[in-house]
Amino acid sequence: MDIETRIAQFEKMATDDPTNDMAHFSLGGAYQQAGRFADAAESYLKCVELNPGMSKAYQLAGAALIATDQPDRAGEILLAGYTEAAKRGDLMPKRAMGDMLEQLNIEIPQVEEQKAGPAPDGSFICRKTGKPGNQMKAQPFRGKIGEWIYQNICQETFDAWIGQGTKVINELRLDLSQDKDSDMYDAHMREFLGIDDLLYEQITGEKPAASATPM
Repeated sequence: MDIETRIAQFEKMATDDPTNDMAHFSLGGAYQQAGRFADAAESYLKCVELNPGMSKAYQLAGAALIATDQPDRAGEILLAGYTEAAKRGDLMPKRAMGDMLEQLNIEIPQVEEQKAGPAPDGSFICRKTGKPGNQMKAQPFRGKIGEWIYQNICQETFDAWIGQGTKVINELRLDLSQDKDSDMYDAHMREFLGIDDLLYEQITGEKPAASATPM
């Protein structure tokens, strides 16, 4: 699928459902791939507005703003994103944003990290949202990724992905009996849950078959 077709699909998804954070995130990735960094930044920032816990969106928005020679605005977004990533234990985006802050000569803030798993009061803290939720009763599917989701993602967040995944299938006209379409679906699921390519490699020891957006 060529990049202009991808842009058109994600623009439609974002227009049809303006509150869909992942639609704006995916649109930002398509703009970024096309070299439209100003548009990419605005899409990522819209994603952040809708979902302040999307650490990767802060990172990519900061990078796009740097590419459009807006260091001051980039610094503001990266500082906010670094704080959110640290609170949620999103190590990869945190590290990437820390590197960019250093390049901008901005002091990295000290933030206490929040880890997923059982909290002292017995509630389960979801890694994606940083908020209490219900832990799944079992892995959603087999394998190391399924195990990671069980240990880090609450049931409510995974249920939200199921709804989003249906939109992804419909908008991108995916046929999950085809390997390439199944790989694309899985890539969108990982993005939604905060599993970037580097974390995927850490979990599985392998490179992902596909990425929904450039890393």
